[in-house]
Amino acid sequence: MPAASPRRRFLRRQTRLLAMLAGALGAALLAPAAQAQSSSQSAVDFPNRPVTLITPFAPGSGPDAVLRMVGEKLSKLWNQRVNIENKPGGGGFIAIEAARRVAADGYTLLQLDSEHLAALPHLYKQRGFVTLQTFDPVAVLFRTPFMVTVSAAGPYKTLGDLVGTAKAAAGTLSYGSWGVGSPGHLGGEQLEEATGTKMSHVAFRDVGQLYGNVGSGELAWAWASIPSSQGVYRAGKLRYLAVAAPKRLPQLPDVPTVGEAGGPAGFEVNSFVVLAAPKGLSNALRAKINADVARAVADPEVKARFDAFAFETLPWSPEEIIRQAEVKSKVYEALVKRGNISLE
Repeated sequence: MPAASPRRRFLRRQTRLLAMLAGALGAALLAPAAQAQSSSQSAVDFPNRPVTLITPFAPGSGPDAVLRMVGEKLSKLWNQRVNIENKPGGGGFIAIEAARRVAADGYTLLQLDSEHLAALPHLYKQRGFVTLQTFDPVAVLFRTPFMVTVSAAGPYKTLGDLVGTAKAAAGTLSYGSWGVGSPGHLGGEQLEEATGTKMSHVAFRDVGQLYGNVGSGELAWAWASIPSSQGVYRAGKLRYLAVAAPKRLPQLPDVPTVGEAGGPAGFEVNSFVVLAAPKGLSNALRAKINADVARAVADPEVKARFDAFAFETLPWSPEEIIRQAEVKSKVYEALVKRGNISLE
């Protein structure tokens, strides 16, 4: 058989090359569709084994109690065990480090508050850690407003009384919080800035001790939520002067807003709590978990507990959580600079 001519050999090579290119192009076009189908299928099947929720909050705390309630509802909804792992301490980094090492498959989620999302990067600058670059918010659990709390037996009957004393005291009036960089601390900086005052911050590790000291008059005041302060309040030792929210709370209709009580108009101090996942969770799975958490939070039993504590439910998508965290980040960055606050 005669050897193929150079032209025929050239045409054969070109034909083989075109076939290979066509195959590669087809595979490239099919890959996203296959990946999307796989992600969609994993979202439909999720979960097919137990799910772990890691929290930086201590057992018995308000966020921990909420997580356990929601976890119980999710367990029934998913027909899978939902485990709660408390890893408090280290400014939240113990829990963060445990969660950032796991696969982005939805089977390990991390509870974070808005301060973990928005304040940590400013409080730990040398670490170079930006929460939203490592984790994606998946679902919001609740938002809580904070109230100015003083001793029921003390001299402060209105917020105007407290602010007036702070202005006259020139940095000696004390307020407490549950930690440096906490909403109670940053909220104090925020009130100082808004009222042109300077006060002395005292950090506590134990919330019970904090409000016990406010109730006894050893501290002038502190920010408080209903669940964190209700024991001392019900004992008749605390007075709520004002709530830092747009309107009065139905649970405490006699407590004015900060603006109504003689403080700056529209003044707000609050914190929201979310579930987050390591970067890489598929959009389909993130949407499913978001919807399932919303169903759990809407359960009548959970809703009743939220109402008792003035916890606000929020119809936030993951994208809205990010937007709200970015808004808080700008506020916290300015407050951290103002107070020269650092946890390093």
